[in-house]
Amino acid sequence: MKLRIYLIILLLLVLGILYYLTAGYYSKGERAGTISKLSERGYVFKTFEGVLNEGGYSGETGTLTPRYWDFSCKLDSVTPKLQKALKTGERVTLKFREKFFRFPWNGDTKYFIVDVEFLTQPEVPTNLPLPQPQQQVAPTTPVDTTKSDSTL
Repeated sequence: MKLRIYLIILLLLVLGILYYLTAGYYSKGERAGTISKLSERGYVFKTFEGVLNEGGYSGETGTLTPRYWDFSCKLDSVTPKLQKALKTGERVTLKFREKFFRFPWNGDTKYFIVDVEFLTQPEVPTNLPLPQPQQQVAPTTPVDTTKSDSTL
């Protein structure tokens, strides 16, 4: 009888740990950029897999070099926002959670998107007058009145 109780407790403990490893997350954060790819993948368990182009500046070469970040998405409420960001090319902030492990039924990455926030574009005022081009005045040479042109 005691052996059964210990086995049931052990089984519940193992199931609790497995549930936490699949449903829990290691860290959470945000990344900003433009979405360059989004596709639905999987044979049985469908997930959306995407790539975020973060952009970037290379200090070594002094050039702009793209940095790509792969992510997965399982939430049906987030995928329309991702598709809109892909179609419009707007900059977005992706809020994500990093899982402990990558399981085959969860997606291709450990990073799962939980929300998409569109970055606001700075408004360009339309009612300000345009600057008027300035006329350039040719420089004049000063006339020296102390000298006389009379030669004898």
